[in-house]
Amino acid sequence: MIPELNYDSVENRMQSVGLALEELLVTAQKQDCLTIGIYESAKLFNADPDSVVLCVLACRPDDEDDVALQIHFTLLQSFCCDSGITILRVSGLQRLQQLLGSVDANRNQEEHRDLHCMLVTNPQADHCRLQEVGIYCQESRRLDQWVPELVLQER
Repeated sequence: MIPELNYDSVENRMQSVGLALEELLVTAQKQDCLTIGIYESAKLFNADPDSVVLCVLACRPDDEDDVALQIHFTLLQSFCCDSGITILRVSGLQRLQQLLGSVDANRNQEEHRDLHCMLVTNPQADHCRLQEVGIYCQESRRLDQWVPELVLQER
């Protein structure tokens, strides 16, 4: 007999992990432990890959048609898997812009930051939110989800 899937508990778990990820990203940004942008992330991977504890790839539904972005994602995913770095794919780019600020101070005010890739580097070693996100990713991989996915809720 196959156990019945409790969708309420799955939804609650996803929401809890989403909130944990949001808190982790904001905390990492405040601690200067967050690298934002595909190019900046590639530079960090080249210079100090051992400092990376989490890679977050974010996209909008229409990004699926962006071949160059998908190639970048594939390369980043491969590097993370080869290096044992926890990786998580999220949708909800607008929510990330709300949380992390969408404008880069070094650029034109109308030019948005590239939030497609974010790397968390060595926040407080035992940050409970990092552990919660990591456990979710491990559980997802056990269920044959090679790159775990999460939907961030708009507020």
